[in-house]
Amino acid sequence: MKVILSILAFWYFTLPLFAQSPKQEIRAVWLTTIGGIDWPHSYAQSAQSIEVQKNELRRILDQLQRVHINTILIQTRVRGTVIYPSAIEPWDGCLSGVPGRSPGYDALQFAIDECHRRGMECHAWVVTIPVGKWNTLGCRRLRTQFPWLIRHIGEDGFMDPEQETTGRYLADLCDEIVRNYDIDGIHLDYIRYPETWKLKISRTQARAHITSIVQRIHRVVKARKPWVKMSCSPIGKYDDLRHYSSRGWNAYTKGCQDAQEWLRRGWMDAIFPMMYFKGNQFYPFALDWQENAAGRMVAAGLGVYMLSPREGNWDLEVIEREMSVSRQAGLGQAFFRSKFLTDNTKGIYDFTCRFNEYPALVPAMEWSETTAPSAPSYLRIKRGATADELEWFGAKDPSDTPYLLYHLYATTDEEVDITNAQQLVATRLMDNRIRVPHPENIELNYAVTAANRYGQESKTAAYSESSRQRQVISKMPFLKNDGKHLRLPERPVVLDANYVTIETLQGAILSTVYWEPGRSIGIRTLPEGIYLLKSMGRKGVTHRLAYFVIRR
Repeated sequence: MKVILSILAFWYFTLPLFAQSPKQEIRAVWLTTIGGIDWPHSYAQSAQSIEVQKNELRRILDQLQRVHINTILIQTRVRGTVIYPSAIEPWDGCLSGVPGRSPGYDALQFAIDECHRRGMECHAWVVTIPVGKWNTLGCRRLRTQFPWLIRHIGEDGFMDPEQETTGRYLADLCDEIVRNYDIDGIHLDYIRYPETWKLKISRTQARAHITSIVQRIHRVVKARKPWVKMSCSPIGKYDDLRHYSSRGWNAYTKGCQDAQEWLRRGWMDAIFPMMYFKGNQFYPFALDWQENAAGRMVAAGLGVYMLSPREGNWDLEVIEREMSVSRQAGLGQAFFRSKFLTDNTKGIYDFTCRFNEYPALVPAMEWSETTAPSAPSYLRIKRGATADELEWFGAKDPSDTPYLLYHLYATTDEEVDITNAQQLVATRLMDNRIRVPHPENIELNYAVTAANRYGQESKTAAYSESSRQRQVISKMPFLKNDGKHLRLPERPVVLDANYVTIETLQGAILSTVYWEPGRSIGIRTLPEGIYLLKSMGRKGVTHRLAYFVIRR
């Protein structure tokens, strides 16, 4: 035990706050819609107010994009109510201000479109067992439809996990979302027994009931679209550890959630444990999740709301350390909630901006699909002084997904390294063209890869000869000539070269002449076309000098 304590103390006090930013890492945010506490902050009751509400979400997503969040968990089923036009459940009142009333647009479709436009995944966060206050619309409607199904505990209603109808109903709801929307994931929240539930069966039987619901939802989602990620948010501590008590609050024993078994059996692709604790209630349990991930994705749920003086009034360093330890352990990050991050509570937004210095891809679902798409067949680049225009073609995907996405890499280095997160500049592009602004006179080299919906990434796009010519010619000067003679340019002082070569665009050397600046050399024997003039140093090192076009 002393050894474990010393290791954790070493991590806590010595781990650098800025662990290297990885290329693949889940960076998620729970975006809460209940009561509009994250979004929306106004009601949609007219064309103008709809646009106001939409712009609120756009601004939030813009802020999250700037700190390189790649996964939005948007609360879609709230409390027996939803934020989209459903044939199963009524509208939640967070959008229109009136439960059951349409806001005049499909908020889930809008959120998906805006997330995808920013290169983010959008997951439908489905609150499962709780259905709200006893006399609210969602709970009342379910009590009328299924009188035996809803349990009354305190002021709230809960779906009974021990009734088969619960699993069937929730699976139908998730199937409706997956069938009708290009969603990237189904995220199950509160998939457990309420802490105040008085069990009349064994814990083993109770866990079997919750697991049965998970299995049923998994089957319908994967049968519909196998690339849609299944995830959940279990209680942040799986169970008591050998040296650390969970203090009576854990997923396995208290909530009857066997989330680690769900990972092992493949019923979950990712989990976001709600680790809203600190010290020895965070670090050992985070490592336990990582050690039992079964190769799936785990993102530590970070209680950034606890930074608020009204909540835990934590110091910012608590979250900073938790983020660094999570990254070092190979865990992703998930912020609860969006508003505390975007409000920069105690500086958390500023820190995250530095911590997530570069974009990151969501890890690939290698357990579901191992075949990557082909690379785009070629990449065309049109250079500009302050922006470049890129276009690529030809990627093919052998997996059964609706379309391919593209990742863009850029660097001032001569070679692009797609393993380097620093060179990843745009993710999940849905179009095959992009305009890339850059500082004046800065030349960038690019690579583009294709990715399928499972996250499998192709090799880089190959340059066609014509694209290579266009990219180089657009940035090199042209020398004037009369079709018979060419005047050699001045020699830059940094070049150690006494000769120049004339080459074709395919690299064939046609002639080599002594480099006397201002000297006129004969080119009358060359056919019409475009040629490259290169310097040749004493050690055979060459540099491009200019192009010239012969027209007669």
